[in-house]
Amino acid sequence: MSTHRFQLEQLNFDKTRPKLLYITESSFDHEWNSTLHTHLCTEIFYVTKGHGLFSLDNKTYPVKEDDLVIVNPLVSHTERGIENVNFEYIVMGIEGITFFSKEQDEEQGCSIANYYEYKHEVLFYLRTMLLEVKTKDVEYQSLCQNLLEVLIINLMRRAQIKLEVSPVNKANKDCVFIEKYIDAHFKEDITLDKLSELTFLNKYHIVHAFKQYKGISPISYMIQKRIHEAKILLSTTNLQISEISYIVGFTSQSYFAQAFKKSVGISPLQYRKDHSN
Repeated sequence: MSTHRFQLEQLNFDKTRPKLLYITESSFDHEWNSTLHTHLCTEIFYVTKGHGLFSLDNKTYPVKEDDLVIVNPLVSHTERGIENVNFEYIVMGIEGITFFSKEQDEEQGCSIANYYEYKHEVLFYLRTMLLEVKTKDVEYQSLCQNLLEVLIINLMRRAQIKLEVSPVNKANKDCVFIEKYIDAHFKEDITLDKLSELTFLNKYHIVHAFKQYKGISPISYMIQKRIHEAKILLSTTNLQISEISYIVGFTSQSYFAQAFKKSVGISPLQYRKDHSN
C-alpha cells in the first residue's frame, strides 16, 4: 500500500469574497427601449439562444449563442436584440470584483469570449443558481455563493481572464449619485454646499473623491456639461449668445464667454461661425 499526500497552499480568495447580487433570465422584446446605463457592480451575460448586439460606450459588438460578456462596474453598456431574431441570455450582478482580459485593453472595461467548448460547465452553474434563487430552498444563498466562486475560477481558467477581488468602494456610489445629479440638473445653481446636503458628506471630501472618480472636480464637470449643451445650441439655433448663456445655467454672459473659450479654445461667436449650417 502506498499513499500520496498533496498539500494545498493557502488561498487568498476569501480575503474579500465576491457577492452575487442578482441573477435573471431575459429574452429580447422589440418594444423594450434599450439605453446605455451603468452599474456599481460587475455584470456577466451569457447568451443562451440566438444572437444580438452589445453596445459599450460608442461601440457595438455582435454577440451570439454561448458568448459570455463581462462588464466592469461603471462602464456604460446595453444589450439589444434584432427584430424577429431570438436573443436570450442569463445575466448576473456581482459585487466586489473587477475583470479584465489578458488579451484586451484593461481600460476597455469589457471582455467577450465564446464558451461553446465549455458551455455544459458554465450553464450548469448558471442554471443551478437560477433554480436555487427561484425555489429558495434551505441555504440557497450559501449554495449560490459557492457556485459563483467555482464559476469565477472556471472563467479564469477557460478564457485566460484575470480577476481582481476588491472591497466595494462606497465613495464610488456617492460619486455616481453626484454625476447623475449633475447630468440631470446642470442648468441649475449647483454648489458644493448643495452636493454636501444631498450626500451628507463633507464638501472637501466630495471634491477629493470625485476627482479620483472622474479626474475633475464636480463643479468643473458641471461646467463641461453646460459648455457641451451651449455648443449644441450655438450650432443648431439662432438664439442670442446671452440667451444661450442663461439657458445652460450661467448667470453672467462674460463668465460664460470666459469659460467657453477656456474649454473650447475659441469664443462662442467664433464657434457659431465655424459650425453653423
